Amino acid sequence: MKKNDLKKFFEKLEINPKTEDLFHTALVHKSIINEANNNFESNERLEFLGDAVLELVTTEFLYLNYPSYPEGDLTSFRAALVKTESLAEEAKRLGIGKFIYMSNGEEATGGRERPYILANTLEAVIGALYLDQGYKACQTFIIKNICYKIEKIINKRLDIDSKSKLQELSQEVTKITPTYELVSASGPDHNKVFEMAVKIGDYIFATGKGKSKQEAEQDAATKALNNWDDLYKKFFND
Repeated sequence: MKKNDLKKFFEKLEINPKTEDLFHTALVHKSIINEANNNFESNERLEFLGDAVLELVTTEFLYLNYPSYPEGDLTSFRAALVKTESLAEEAKRLGIGKFIYMSNGEEATGGRERPYILANTLEAVIGALYLDQGYKACQTFIIKNICYKIEKIINKRLDIDSKSKLQELSQEVTKITPTYELVSASGPDHNKVFEMAVKIGDYIFATGKGKSKQEAEQDAATKALNNWDDLYKKFFND
C-alpha cells in the first residue's frame, strides 16, 4: 500500500492521526512479515489492546443507555455487537479490507474478505486510535461505527445465539442434535484461529472460524442456518 493510500484510509474512517505509524502497524497482517524485506510489525499486539478497549466502550454504552435490562441480557447484547461476524461487517462497510498489508498468498486466497482478518484489523485500528488519541476518541468512533446497530439487535433479538437456533430447528425437523468437531487451530497462543465443523448426523452442514472454539461454533451454526433449506434437501430429502 502506498503512502497516499494511507491518507485515503484516514479520510474513510474520519481519523486525523497524530502518529501515522501506529495506524500503519494496525493494518499489517502477520502473513506479510516473512514475505517482504521490511521492518513491519504485525498488528497482533494492537488487536489485543483494541479488543479490550472495544469491550469497555460497548459495556459502558450498554450499561448507561439500557438501565432496564439485567446483566445477562446486556452481556448477550455486547456479545452480538463485538463478535467476529459483526466486526467484519463493519470493517467491510468502512472498506478496511483494501488497506490491509498482507502477503500475496493471503490475498490470492481471499484474505481481504476473510471475516476474522477484517475483525482483527478493526480491533487493531481501535488499539492504534487509543494510543494515538485516547479513550474519548475511541468512544466516539465505536459508538458511531459499531454501537449504532444495538437497537436492531435488541428489537430482533439477534443476540440469541445461532447454536441454540440450529439445535432447536434440527431437533424439530431431523430429530438429531447437532455436534461440533475441531477442524483446525492455527496461529500463536494469544491469537489463535479455530475452525469448527457442525455435523447433523453424519453430514457436515458448515464450517466456521473464530478466535475461540465457541466463536467458531457460532459461525458454523450461523452458516448452517443461512443455508438450511438447501442443505436439508441435499442430505435428508432424497
